[in-house]
Amino acid sequence: MTYIVDDRENGRFRVNREVFTDAEIYRAEREKIFERCWLYLGHTSEVSKPGSYISREVAGKPLVMTRDKGGQLHVFYNTCTHRGALVCRERSGSQPTFLCPYHAWSFDLQGKLVKMPGPEAMSPACNADGSLDLRPVERMEEFKGFVFICFDPGVMPLVDYLGDAADYLAYVADQGPEGMEIVGGTQEYAADANWKLLQENSVDGYHGAPTHVTYLEYLRSRDGAEGVANMKPGQGFGWVKNLGNGHAVSESIGTIPWGRPYARWVPGWGEEARVEVEALQAEIMERLGPERGEVVSQGDRNMIIFPNLVVNDIMAVTVRTFHSPEPGKMVINSWALAPVGESPTSRERRLRNFLEFLGPAGFATPDDVEMLELAQKGYRNGGWNDCSRGMLSDTKTKTDELQLRTFWRRWNQLMTGGAEGELVGP
Repeated sequence: MTYIVDDRENGRFRVNREVFTDAEIYRAEREKIFERCWLYLGHTSEVSKPGSYISREVAGKPLVMTRDKGGQLHVFYNTCTHRGALVCRERSGSQPTFLCPYHAWSFDLQGKLVKMPGPEAMSPACNADGSLDLRPVERMEEFKGFVFICFDPGVMPLVDYLGDAADYLAYVADQGPEGMEIVGGTQEYAADANWKLLQENSVDGYHGAPTHVTYLEYLRSRDGAEGVANMKPGQGFGWVKNLGNGHAVSESIGTIPWGRPYARWVPGWGEEARVEVEALQAEIMERLGPERGEVVSQGDRNMIIFPNLVVNDIMAVTVRTFHSPEPGKMVINSWALAPVGESPTSRERRLRNFLEFLGPAGFATPDDVEMLELAQKGYRNGGWNDCSRGMLSDTKTKTDELQLRTFWRRWNQLMTGGAEGELVGP
């Protein structure tokens, strides 16, 4: 089967709609992509204290991340080495050991088997090789607080895999002078659509004006916002970049009407907030310098890290990841990220922004979910998606589709064993 048609000479890029619906393709993705790529697990702030842990599924596999008494991070398969039950049933917490509920085997935060009922029935050397300790995930690395895992022990180092996306994660990390932290709580929801649709949608500026018209009208009525609120569908603004290895970003500086809690004041926040927001921006400019400070404080970025991580650094910072239990369904998890030590008033503005637009019941997410589900239904008729916008243009705006082609070229390369050179293109 031909997955994509990449006609660079004639400026035509098409995606076979069967890649969203076919069960065999879905199974091949799990082997060729999710078993071999770096996948986002969590943020170091979620296990900030010794003894803390989180448990969650990554690509359908239950994992647990811990911080031991010495402050070291560990990631284990959440599976008892005795008879396979989950050893951790809570999503997060703090405790010195994990007690398997099935036969009461106990493991410490370094994954070591420390106790079992009736040890005399076992050979004294039963765990001399450590085979009964919790099994660590094959690879775990951290960058600027973002923790990734990979099931392939031979995968390239994380910083090489991230490529230019590392710079954009650093822009996020730089927002807080004391670092960044996940705000407590996970937003979890589902959609009757394939996971690749959400990755596309997250950097697709073309859908913004027609799909989110209600939010843009709200901003205009609240803040008198012009610019994007008055844009016509398809009108270009900002730019997009190929960040390497299938990663891409859609960004702009100073052209978006919403406020950024740590940088950009809007009238809807009131005059009292203006003094604090301007002071926060001044701190960033002094700490990072005018050039980087401008990018960090005034820039709006939607970034995808291949295969299934989205970082929305816009009116709030959202970290979102997702997987498909079957071709036509996905489970989405998202978290709000904020500067450590942020004032209560700034945090309140941030979370209001987060919930207004990016939350499951906000202005944007229900719109997006509806559109993705409509697309998934439409794929029953077969055919091809067209992702050719801007292909013959030297300058790629947010409403062009270079970012989609970047994702699909990497996806196709991994699925077919194509050459590295295929990833570069208009």
